[in-house]
Amino acid sequence: FWLKMAAEQNVPESEIYTYKAPWPLYSMAWNVRPGHPFRLAVGSFVEEYTNKIRIIELEESKGEGSPASMVMKAEVDHPYPATKVLWIPDTAGSFPDLFCTTGDYMRVWKMADDGNSAKLECLLNNNKSSEFCAPLTAFDWNEADPTMLGTASIDTTCTIWDLRVGVPKVGGEVKTQLIAHDMEVYDMAFASVDIFASVGADGSLRMFDLRNLEHSTILFEEPSQSPLLRVAWNKLDRNYVSVVRMDSNEVYVLDIRMPSVPCCTLSNHEAPVDGVAWAPNSSTHICTAGDDRKALIWDISSIPKAVVDPILAYEAGGSINNVQWSKANTDWIAICYDDTIEALRV
Repeated sequence: FWLKMAAEQNVPESEIYTYKAPWPLYSMAWNVRPGHPFRLAVGSFVEEYTNKIRIIELEESKGEGSPASMVMKAEVDHPYPATKVLWIPDTAGSFPDLFCTTGDYMRVWKMADDGNSAKLECLLNNNKSSEFCAPLTAFDWNEADPTMLGTASIDTTCTIWDLRVGVPKVGGEVKTQLIAHDMEVYDMAFASVDIFASVGADGSLRMFDLRNLEHSTILFEEPSQSPLLRVAWNKLDRNYVSVVRMDSNEVYVLDIRMPSVPCCTLSNHEAPVDGVAWAPNSSTHICTAGDDRKALIWDISSIPKAVVDPILAYEAGGSINNVQWSKANTDWIAICYDDTIEALRV
């Protein structure tokens, strides 16, 4: 209800909003909290130690000659480029206004009450014994339990963290750490409060149940053993999960009831795919984006029949390295390429 109200109060007029940053962009996430339905966190990709996370938000039109536009609300320094950024999946607004990033470590940040600044709340490090760190390639925030986060690392592990969202400060401790793959883990994603999947350099997609970590299920092994870079669950039908292979123009969609062979392969891209986002309001729509500058939306409702062509296509001004579908404003998708974020109405 709150999201609906917030969206109705902030329904943008335009079909597309563009934001240009002073540096190349990579990580990006839509906010899901009430009150800020058109807010994004975006991360720089600069090959230096000091990088940035910037919070941008749609500012309403101030009348004639001043159209609505995306503006910067806050900025923080971030060591190295953030491999991923996410807002706390708190659709009720019952937790503090947090976002999280991964890179050398996982960091939890808190927005000020006025929404115009952010500060570091805690740094979560599970490797206290060494001065070296194993970089984190990705993470996911559990939507069913916002006090749980999971990270993927190049050291072959996934770590599940328990976030303490108390007063006066946020903290966290390791719930469990497991060796998830034989090689680097490139991505992990929760399907539910207990189930998550991971992909990695060994070319496998594995599913884990936190209630029984003695075993994992290999859902898929890439026939050529090419690394798998991305995994994304269909949050409205958790039988379906998508994976992206390194340097591949295809996206595999798997049905976990019939694993090992994709039930559908989306293959219209003309260059490697970099991002996948399932629709938050439809179990049969998925958006893919890649180096061919295209963002494609597919309707997979015909499965098990082949899905040959996308139903919508958008061409950007550069290679798209990230795509995110807004849960608070479900008819908006954000893409990033070069130094540019574009929010597109679908």
